[in-house]
Amino acid sequence: MKIVVIGGTGLIGSKLVSILRMRGHEAIAASPASGVNTITGDGLAQVLAGTDVVVDVANSPSFEDQAVMEFFQTSGRNLLTAAAVAGVRHHVALSVVGADRLAESGYFRAKLAQEELIRKSGLPFTIVHATQFFEFLDGIAEAGFDGQAVRLPTALMQPIASDDVAAAMADFALAGPINGIVEIAGPERESISELVQRYLKGIKDVRPIVADLHARYFGAELTVLALVPRDQARLGAITLDRWLKTAG
Repeated sequence: MKIVVIGGTGLIGSKLVSILRMRGHEAIAASPASGVNTITGDGLAQVLAGTDVVVDVANSPSFEDQAVMEFFQTSGRNLLTAAAVAGVRHHVALSVVGADRLAESGYFRAKLAQEELIRKSGLPFTIVHATQFFEFLDGIAEAGFDGQAVRLPTALMQPIASDDVAAAMADFALAGPINGIVEIAGPERESISELVQRYLKGIKDVRPIVADLHARYFGAELTVLALVPRDQARLGAITLDRWLKTAG
């Protein structure tokens, strides 16, 4: 099959392209660097010609509320329109566990808008909700740092390794569309404060952690289960300790 990966040079996209090629498929890494720009539409018609599956793992360069909404809406419309014209048979998109529960967050609102465009496009689709990647723990720590301590919520989190995300995305891309949502998550569930404390200890960062029930997570106050999957999620195999041993 010919599979175009939008955001194919990023963290997940580059791993996904490699997996698909190893499985014998024609996988195209599409990004502005390769002449494919979903914001302007440049290169979309050309790269999608003869394509069976599109996998969208692109992310916004800015998380500011208006900018991230404009990115996912503009990119989504352009990509879905071009995919329909090209006769693409399956649209796979990477989104976030909890997107439907965190309307306070501009990023999560933008992901919901992207998902709505996919549902209304008429294209067969699979939306993959993933928990936060281990690679994002550093950014979570920085967002919670107040100059003296890292103040983080006590809500639960179940982060996943990017390698496990890419493997799951490959499987979903090669399977038939489900016209719905599937969830993927890591194998361990702990509070955000505890997980980040383990991460900081693993990288020998001595900043203290303050567990705060009301600490905000990228603009939103979390309920206990806001960021964890519901039942039947596909679980990755890589634990935080295992990831820390290889991440450096």
